[in-house]
Amino acid sequence: MLRAHRQQQLQERMGHGRGVDQLRVHVHPARRQPPAPQRVSDQFLWLAYLAGLPPIRLHDLRHGAASLMLAAGVEIKVVQETLGHTFSAFTADTYTSVYPQVATAAAEKTAALLFGKGERSETRRVISLRS
Repeated sequence: MLRAHRQQQLQERMGHGRGVDQLRVHVHPARRQPPAPQRVSDQFLWLAYLAGLPPIRLHDLRHGAASLMLAAGVEIKVVQETLGHTFSAFTADTYTSVYPQVATAAAEKTAALLFGKGERSETRRVISLRS
C-alpha cells in the first residue's frame, strides 16, 4: 500500500514539474505540505483513546522500540542508526539502563568468555548480590 502511494506521489510530483526529494507519506491535500507535528500527535492520542489504550505520546513509541531492540540483544550501532542518533554513546547513555536484563546479558556474555559456558549460574549469583 505504501509503495503504491509512493508511486502515485511520484507521478503527481513529476506532473507538476517539482523534484521528488521531499516525498512524505502523508501531506495536506490542498497545501501539499506535511501536517503540523502537534496535529499528528493529537490524532495519535485520539486513535489510542478510541482503541481503548492508555494515553501515550507518539514519541514514547520511539523510546519503547529502542529499549526493546536493546533488550532483544540488537547491537547498539544498529539501534543508533535506526533512531538517527549521531553518536552511539548518546544512544547507550539514554537507553541501556532501561532494562536490567541488558546488563545481565552483558555480564553473562563476559563470564562465558572468561570462564566458559558452565559458570553462568555464578554470574547470576554475583549480579543478584549487587542488585
